[in-house]
Amino acid sequence: MQFTSNELYDLINRPGPLWLFGADLSWANLRGANLTSANLSMANLLGASLNGANLSKANLTGTCLNGADLREEDLKGATLHWAALEEAKLFGAKYNQKTRWPDGFNPRAAEAIFVDIDSSD
Repeated sequence: MQFTSNELYDLINRPGPLWLFGADLSWANLRGANLTSANLSMANLLGASLNGANLSKANLTGTCLNGADLREEDLKGATLHWAALEEAKLFGAKYNQKTRWPDGFNPRAAEAIFVDIDSSD
């Protein structure tokens, strides 16, 4: 299911962690969205613009992030097991030791930035 712009705006501005398991958000503009602790498992974010969004502690297991714009993203504590990250833009994305990447993925090679966990995490 694809969302209209109005539906997407309403959805990402609801309180509490979002449940978007399997949602088709391909090519969606999610810039600056607060997706903290959202469940985006198995979602399709192909080509989505997530620049400036907060994905800290989000569950992105099995999510298609091919070509997604994740530049300067907050990925601290996010779970990305089995996520597809081909051609994803990760320059400046922040991650920590709680971030879980797909096997064999090198976030530093993708120019993501490691940050220590602070007392707020």
